[in-house]
Amino acid sequence: MVRPSAQREMEIGLEVFFTDTAGSGGKLKVEAEDFIVDEVSKYPPEKPDGKVCVARVTATNWETNRLVRHMSKALGISRNRIGFAGTKDKRAVTSQLMSFEAPVADVMALRLSQVAVEGGYMAKRGMTIGDLVGNNFKIRVRDTQLKGEELRSSLRGTESSLRELGGFPNFFGVQRFGTVRPVTHLVGRAIVKGDLEQAVLLYIGNPSEEEDEQSRAAREALQRDRDYAAALRDFPWKLTFERMVIGFLDRNPGDFAGAICVLPPNLQMMFVHAYQSYLFNLILSERLRRGIPLNGPIVGDVVLPADKDGNPDHDKQVPVTKTNLDLVERQVRDRRAFVSATLFGSESVLAEGEMGEIERAAIAREGLSPRDFLVPAIPHCSSRGSRRELVCEYRDLRLEVGDSEYTASFFLGKGCYATVLLRELMKSDISDY
Repeated sequence: MVRPSAQREMEIGLEVFFTDTAGSGGKLKVEAEDFIVDEVSKYPPEKPDGKVCVARVTATNWETNRLVRHMSKALGISRNRIGFAGTKDKRAVTSQLMSFEAPVADVMALRLSQVAVEGGYMAKRGMTIGDLVGNNFKIRVRDTQLKGEELRSSLRGTESSLRELGGFPNFFGVQRFGTVRPVTHLVGRAIVKGDLEQAVLLYIGNPSEEEDEQSRAAREALQRDRDYAAALRDFPWKLTFERMVIGFLDRNPGDFAGAICVLPPNLQMMFVHAYQSYLFNLILSERLRRGIPLNGPIVGDVVLPADKDGNPDHDKQVPVTKTNLDLVERQVRDRRAFVSATLFGSESVLAEGEMGEIERAAIAREGLSPRDFLVPAIPHCSSRGSRRELVCEYRDLRLEVGDSEYTASFFLGKGCYATVLLRELMKSDISDY
């Protein structure tokens, strides 16, 4: 029997834990410096007469979309002319490559609070989403519930179970859905269901008890009165993207598709991707509940072969049959293939057998069909779908353990969530991640 999660995690599809240890408890990100992320980047080739400047940007307490917005304003260029490989946590110290359609001198002259720009050079091409190898993490967990030897024993037990698996269940972490107000997947659900008004109101209204009083009161008033002019006065300036949507609706009443389209393209995509992530979490949770191995294929599974870097190739999907089962088992065991589950979209390939039953049941419960993921009114919200590996492998895990805190250092490939690994170690409330 797997260990069930608390209700708030279940609401984003994180329904179970893989490990059955007690968990250390504790809190992440008490200070931004407690969560350090250093991107392992793919450097675009240098080209002295290129049109794109590539530089390493280290930022403290900056959400990626907000950082891009401020940088674009300082450089006098569109935010679409700034590229990056992946969004990073806000309450953290993050270092990553970014690209700018601007001269090196202008980029290196950028001055923003708690932002450092280094190593600028002109390149042949800019950065795009997914253009990275992975990330190195150094994360401090404070105020653990377990102390001393009890803490060390719990961490050893959890680490032993994860080592046997060869990683940890590759759930999407809470950051995918919104740490304070996990609603991104609900917005995505409303979009694919065709209710764009509901999608917008879930994003700009829908107050949470976890928010500060000013934000909560502003959302409550907007939800109640639908007075967009008043909302522009009431919403705090830090809610930049909500204010963009509200300002558009104040000028264009009833144009809810247009309101979503004023957001940065990667944020528009995030809504439907978060809903697909929620479905993936449900499917992975059910496979764990049924005791089907994550690191061993069964007939009907779809596996992803390894690419030249040893990472799952999401563009190549191999069905597991009785005929090839022995071969695929060896490939998975040797890390040359990875068992997967669907990220359901308009062109998804579903598994067969028992895994196919799990995938189809989750899709049926949500009342979905592939065509729902074609959103002509908001093209960035359309998604063909893909598949995602069930296990995320970590490397170089080191635990420095004190009496009531510890620091975890490790490497993860792209697309994996450090908080999901920490979740197995901690088993804390969702608000502590």
